Amino acid sequence: MEPRRLLRWLLYLTMAALVVYFVYSQVSARREASTSITIQSLATELKQQKVAKIAVQGDSLRIERRDGTQATSNKESGSSLLETLVNLGVSESDLQSVQIEWAGPSGLMNWLGVLSWIVPLLLIGVFFLVIFRQAQSTGSQAISFGKSKARMFSGEKPTVTFEDVAGVEEAKQELAEVVEFLKEPQKFIALGARIPKGVILMGSPGTGKTLMAKAVSGEAGVPFFSISGSEFVEMFVGVGASRVRDLFDQAKRNSPCIVFIDEIDAVGRHRGAGLGGSHDEREQTLNQILVEMDGFDTDTNVIVIAATNRPDILDPALLRPGRFDRRVVLDRPDMKGREKILEVHVRGKPLGRDVDLAALARMTPGFVGADIESLVNEAAILAARRNKKAIDMAEFQEATERVIAGPERKSRIITEEEKSVIAYHEAGHALASAKVPEADRVRKVSIIPRGMAGGYTITLPEEDRYLTNSAKFRADLVTMLGGRAAEETVFQRVTTGASNDLERATSLARRMVMEYGMSDDLGPMTFGEREEMVFLGRNIAEHRNYSESVARRIDAEVRRIIGQAHQQAADLMDQHRQTLDKLARELIENETLDEDQFSALMAATA
Repeated sequence: MEPRRLLRWLLYLTMAALVVYFVYSQVSARREASTSITIQSLATELKQQKVAKIAVQGDSLRIERRDGTQATSNKESGSSLLETLVNLGVSESDLQSVQIEWAGPSGLMNWLGVLSWIVPLLLIGVFFLVIFRQAQSTGSQAISFGKSKARMFSGEKPTVTFEDVAGVEEAKQELAEVVEFLKEPQKFIALGARIPKGVILMGSPGTGKTLMAKAVSGEAGVPFFSISGSEFVEMFVGVGASRVRDLFDQAKRNSPCIVFIDEIDAVGRHRGAGLGGSHDEREQTLNQILVEMDGFDTDTNVIVIAATNRPDILDPALLRPGRFDRRVVLDRPDMKGREKILEVHVRGKPLGRDVDLAALARMTPGFVGADIESLVNEAAILAARRNKKAIDMAEFQEATERVIAGPERKSRIITEEEKSVIAYHEAGHALASAKVPEADRVRKVSIIPRGMAGGYTITLPEEDRYLTNSAKFRADLVTMLGGRAAEETVFQRVTTGASNDLERATSLARRMVMEYGMSDDLGPMTFGEREEMVFLGRNIAEHRNYSESVARRIDAEVRRIIGQAHQQAADLMDQHRQTLDKLARELIENETLDEDQFSALMAATA
């Protein structure tokens, strides 16, 4: 135990003992007061021969009666006991049978008497001492209110390196120069080169911006200061700026090092913008960051790394050369990148012989690193739940669907009629996707509810696609409307199950006309100007820069595109009615069709 803590406990025990003694002495005094008699009563009892013994200690008298009871009394100070008794009419014959003992004053009793009035004073003093210490600690907290809350991680034992980051090879090459500068700064300074003072990592959520910053620190082996942008801003104006100054002071004392500011858009938004105008505290904090970053010398060896998924709302002064010189974009990984990320996350996990990471990478287009980590974790949980010793491909496929659409809801009870409608609806999606050449391949069809969907059809592209033409958009529209067309063909009525399909199809058709210029009637033009509120970080309104007649033409063009796709889907359902019925029957019986089963069924009915 620490000496200060031991001393504190001893003080507490001493105070507790004094309190116990004080209470005991008060109780004892009250008990003695209840058996005390006056000196006149003592004289009367002596005359009646009731007293056997008197013990004299100073002015206090302790009396023992012949019947065994005891009592106390006090004589007058300055006079002897015998003199006092004689004055009260007690004769010498009355005292002959009484044993009288004389004792000197007790030192212990005197000390206890002194303590009986010292203890309350000590208690009051301790009370005020605690109050003063509390006030002092509150004052120290007020003083530290402007201190930085950044957490420093030592670079001696790195936990994350570039080997733990995959799928972003270009970003790692960009940051390798930062690592080399931190390891060998004189190599750059000798040639007059200046390493970027700041590196900003930009990318979608989950692409690994924070992980990349930790990897840079781990590779360089230097201290790593981590803080969130929101930790600078407080209610009081000036606190954020004070924390920024303290953060960079700590960084300079521990240089070479890395200062990582996560979600810098929380404090680095465009100044003077928003619904409420300026924000004094946030803007003062941003101003202090600008000053600190531009005031670095070339030999400080302090590099600022920031991360954001909204670079469009950052203040231009923050992104100019001399502050954040280098911008590193962490995009969504391609198929090879996803495969490498899978290799990182399955490291140390027992895998089944049928696991194909390349196939998993093809099944997960658009997944970022966080999604893939969640997928691998879900697969491991499923394997443990099924009491397996290794993770098989079935668990990875199930985990992929859980990440995309949510968990299955097998306990949901639906009627046979609704089950038939859902089966034909999903069969319509799958059939349309299989019969339109530009559509994606069908990977799985199921009528088991998952998440908010009553059933689902998973279609995935053969390879990653970065450009999309109008033929692909029209094929997607046919696939989206295939479910509704199947319901109309079979049941001659529609249900609410196609509401999300209609919403997505309408949005896609309107974007084709207004944003992508894919309308034959309106031509290669865009329509509408969005008004962005930087303070909110989103589009708050859209300004119509076109006339009412053009708006009517836009609506007519959207209606025409949707109508053509719907008619094509309906024609497919009529032409391949037998295939549609067979798909629906298989779904009603088995509930799920994977890619191989679907392909075999389509080949058998071709």
